[in-house]
Amino acid sequence: MKLTAAAGVYAAHATGAPASKGRLKQSAARWCYKNMSLDELCRNGAEMGLSGIDLIKPEDWPTVQKYGLVPSMVYSAGTIPDGWNRKENHDRMVKEMQEGVERAAAAKLPNVITFSGNRRGMSDEEGKENCIIGLNRVKKMGEDNNVTICMELLNSKIDHHDYMCDHTAWGVDVIKAVNSPKVKLLYDIYHMQIMEGDIIRTIRDNIQYIGHFHTGGVPGRHELDDTQELQWRTVAQAIADLNFEGFMAHEFVPTKDPMTSLRQAVQLCTV
Repeated sequence: MKLTAAAGVYAAHATGAPASKGRLKQSAARWCYKNMSLDELCRNGAEMGLSGIDLIKPEDWPTVQKYGLVPSMVYSAGTIPDGWNRKENHDRMVKEMQEGVERAAAAKLPNVITFSGNRRGMSDEEGKENCIIGLNRVKKMGEDNNVTICMELLNSKIDHHDYMCDHTAWGVDVIKAVNSPKVKLLYDIYHMQIMEGDIIRTIRDNIQYIGHFHTGGVPGRHELDDTQELQWRTVAQAIADLNFEGFMAHEFVPTKDPMTSLRQAVQLCTV
């Protein structure tokens, strides 16, 4: 029987073969492995070819770094529902961002995460202008400290009802207006597949505004396997072909053995 390329990838893992490095720096989101110690996750991740761990608190950074991995996306200012789209949040968020960026810079970390906030009846245009105003106040922090501030794109259809930064075009408008090499989008492929699809074309058209990627299978945010809508190897190939230098972080909830699923995802996206 002739194996497809994807089948060959999965077959490689049946032998326990480690992932090759490839052209993409891959990471994994800590929260997806709550039943495993961080030490165990990092040890396994380093073995399978990961370069980083996403969404890690400062007290956990040394554990990640002990294994030669990078805390590839860390917390800074705001929350998903309360973000830059409201001016009353700005003074607090500027202070939080200052602390977050300086802490990340001291540890030589590349990225901090931030959010637009929920609409709560606000128009997208007003929210866009407010996000631009707020991010303009902090962009020099990122530039001076060599830390990229990444505002995440999330779906408002299934997981984060009412979230404002829920379409690529809206997020790109904000990033264009802020006009800083250190303010970008966190393009979550799972979320944008739910909201708009057309993933590869959208990434190609907007790569200069994207600082980081998250993965996750649709439907369900599970394994990057043949139960899912996207051909992840093709997506990874497209991103690598754009000479993307940031991280592609796996943010899916395993339904099978967690490390087997993560290892398969890493191999699948090694291009």
